[in-house]
Amino acid sequence: KKSEQELKDEEMELFTKYYMEWKGGKTSGNMSYTNIPRFYYRLPAEDEVLLQKLREESRAVFLQRKSRELLDNEELQNLWFLLDKHQTSPMIGEEAMINYENFLKVGEKAGSKCKQFFTAKIFAKLLHNDPYGRISIMQFFNYVMRKG
Repeated sequence: KKSEQELKDEEMELFTKYYMEWKGGKTSGNMSYTNIPRFYYRLPAEDEVLLQKLREESRAVFLQRKSRELLDNEELQNLWFLLDKHQTSPMIGEEAMINYENFLKVGEKAGSKCKQFFTAKIFAKLLHNDPYGRISIMQFFNYVMRKG
């Protein structure tokens, strides 16, 4: 007759065997958890002057890069001019509208900074029950100003 510990060991062994069969592999070959990238780094302490300076410098470079991606006043004026020039009739009251074809034309002419805004996803997001399948130029321009 087997002792209680032997029964528990046998039960654990069987459980592990069946679990591995169900899971479809052995744990020794599955080391994916070792490839998870590190995502948290502690903040440098007050006495770690070099690490603090490095953190400040990297933050400044990041903010400069993000700032260069923003549209300046001249680029916004150019975008508005292009949108207005390519509007699609008929107007809805005072609201100027643009269809997808002209939207893409403006996207080609607007420049590289604006390219990210001229996607089908953004057009679809701003499309609201227009019988001609158009979006409001003003709504799109406001979207660019908020996001860019």
